[in-house]
Amino acid sequence: MPLNPSKCLFFSILILGTLISISANSWFGIWMGLEINLLSFIPLMSTPQNMLSSEASLKYFLVQALASSILLFATILLHINNPIMYMNPNIIITFISLSLLLKMGAAPLHFWFPGTMEGLNWLNCFILMTWQKIGPLILLSYTFPFSSFLMPFTISCIIIGSIGGLNQTSLRKLLAYSSINHLGWMLVALITGENMWMTYFMIYTFLNLSIVYMFNTFQMFHINQSFLMLSSNPVIKFMLFSLLLSLGGLPPFLGFLPKWLVIQNMMNNQLPFLATIMVIMTLVTLFYYMRLTFSSFLLSYMELKWNTKNNFNYTSFLPLMTMFFISSTSLLICMMIFI
Repeated sequence: MPLNPSKCLFFSILILGTLISISANSWFGIWMGLEINLLSFIPLMSTPQNMLSSEASLKYFLVQALASSILLFATILLHINNPIMYMNPNIIITFISLSLLLKMGAAPLHFWFPGTMEGLNWLNCFILMTWQKIGPLILLSYTFPFSSFLMPFTISCIIIGSIGGLNQTSLRKLLAYSSINHLGWMLVALITGENMWMTYFMIYTFLNLSIVYMFNTFQMFHINQSFLMLSSNPVIKFMLFSLLLSLGGLPPFLGFLPKWLVIQNMMNNQLPFLATIMVIMTLVTLFYYMRLTFSSFLLSYMELKWNTKNNFNYTSFLPLMTMFFISSTSLLICMMIFI
């Protein structure tokens, strides 16, 4: 995405909309911040180089407009004091939570998320997977007493996010289902500990940034491209798939640390059954990451002539090396400090 003034303006408004929504004093202010965020992200999604971006923009707009209308409707009902139209506040908060879950793409309300991801470039995918979840997650924490309502959505996110990525060949859809799975973990962290989800979200954002940076550098969008493009760069290939395993939560990488903390928190809150389901589904997620890694490392592929030219810019090697080093050693450093 070129850094022209209009893109910079919309990106600034995108950040401002989220900040308005999470710092507002009323649900009307929250709705206004979410609308500003939505209307600034639509122009960022539209790129003339990508034919699918218009379809993704329209799909994203319609779903977000539906969620915003539900949120506005529930907010109006919350402020009505007429005894004829009185509704139980618990029902209204449930509608608000549903609208926020729809905005994030939490399963089973995830029907729009993988398709929208498929039509975006990597920078917009990163924004959609990370920044666009900050507002709804913080707003969900305002409805914290209704944590029992979030449990079915949590289990759905973990199961659908794990199973949905098994038959994917598109890297964007693979990361979309991975994001749904991680969203389930963040919802559990939101229920069991007040600030635990922020730690999980920050580590998830860092790992996502590392992988998206790698895919964007090589312009990789499908699994078979990783076999052909990185054959002449075994070190780069090793870093990429190590970061993928870290995102899946394999020890001793950094991605295991937030899952370790969440599991420990669930055991303290007497939730062993939910913890068992989450660990089993995480193994499924790791399966499709390791299947991708094994096939890339152990199988031999033909070197095609148009792939022999190395398009990797070695000025990008230092940030990639730094991200890989942090991902590989942070868990061991944390254990040495806190144990």
